[in-house]
Amino acid sequence: MFLKQVQTLYKPKRLAVKLNSKGEQFVLKRHPWVFSNNIVKINDDARTGDLAIIFSKGKNKVIGLGLYDANSPIRIKMIHTEATKAEVNEIFFLNKIEKAFNKRLELLKSNTNSYRLLFGENDGFPGLIADVYNAVLVVKLYSEIWLPYLETILESLLKVSKTKTIVIRLSRSLHQSKSHYLKDGDIVYGVLEDETVKFVEHNVNFSANVIKGHKTGYFLDHRHNRKQVGKFSKNKTVLDVFSYAGGFSVHALFNDAKAVTSIDISKQALEIAYANGKLNTYSGKHITIAGDAFIELKKLIDKSKTFDVVVIDPPSFAKQQSEIELAKKKYAQLAELGEKLTAKNGLLVLASCSSRVLAQSFFDINSQVLMQQKRVFKNILNTLHDIDHPVSFSEGAYLKCAYYRFRD
Repeated sequence: MFLKQVQTLYKPKRLAVKLNSKGEQFVLKRHPWVFSNNIVKINDDARTGDLAIIFSKGKNKVIGLGLYDANSPIRIKMIHTEATKAEVNEIFFLNKIEKAFNKRLELLKSNTNSYRLLFGENDGFPGLIADVYNAVLVVKLYSEIWLPYLETILESLLKVSKTKTIVIRLSRSLHQSKSHYLKDGDIVYGVLEDETVKFVEHNVNFSANVIKGHKTGYFLDHRHNRKQVGKFSKNKTVLDVFSYAGGFSVHALFNDAKAVTSIDISKQALEIAYANGKLNTYSGKHITIAGDAFIELKKLIDKSKTFDVVVIDPPSFAKQQSEIELAKKKYAQLAELGEKLTAKNGLLVLASCSSRVLAQSFFDINSQVLMQQKRVFKNILNTLHDIDHPVSFSEGAYLKCAYYRFRD
């Protein structure tokens, strides 16, 4: 059914594991991570991908199942923490994938054929992402733990998603791994006629390069916010900062914006944004600016440019704990720049995908900065994750977006 490179090089075994009190409490609270310093007893020959059967300290009762990862401080990634017994087999994975799919049904009632089917830990698949673009399924692996189970999981994903092609994407750590035959961008099932796949998002046409694009080819998480911005854009001028493939820009153009300016540091991304716009019918003007966003925003301010709608959606500024304070300063700076570029009675939309900067902290930074600008404004809307990015544990939350309407 699949190409030979999907087949595992290692047959996993079962591990008997006991944890300290802290680790046990994490599992009982259904947290998906067990750190190495929480483990007090485990087989000496444990290898990545082995099934960790976690027993309670006192009663020798099974309290959870996880996959062992020798290469990570998160030594066991949990795949089952419910009270019911489970056998990790084809039916186990199929049931989990069907449960995840059912959570997305409401989204699929709209004219949308692109969605995240599996959102890592939040759907019980830590270190594994599965995105659907029309008839193409893109599976991104961040951990070797899934290699022994990959063929079974792909079969279930095909059955549930009813897609016709599967592309495998690999994280940097898996690029160098010798535990598999896979290469980043491998087509392991079906045929891919064009690496740029066209899809629909709330009636708007887009495309994603599923072989070479960031992550799985596109950022699906802001779908709801892109639709919202589109609604606010009719007959407006719009500035889309850190635009990447033009998600916000294209929705604005589709919804009859007068003019849209897309800013991104990547000329290639802006070419994709422009091409995505052309997949739709629109009458507005689409301007692209390649450059560092902070510098380009200051240039626009120096020219006294303003826009009716300003969207600022930067990449993560805090990929590690030590970067949090600097990230907060950057968010404050962007809020200040954004305010200066927002026209009278305009709308400023500020977003963050830094999981280490909590939502309330981000909203507070924005409010504090905007209150210092001596303009009357109202925070009309705050949003978090869309329906296909459910959050099942606190660290799984990363996306937040705030809308500020100025009254002068």
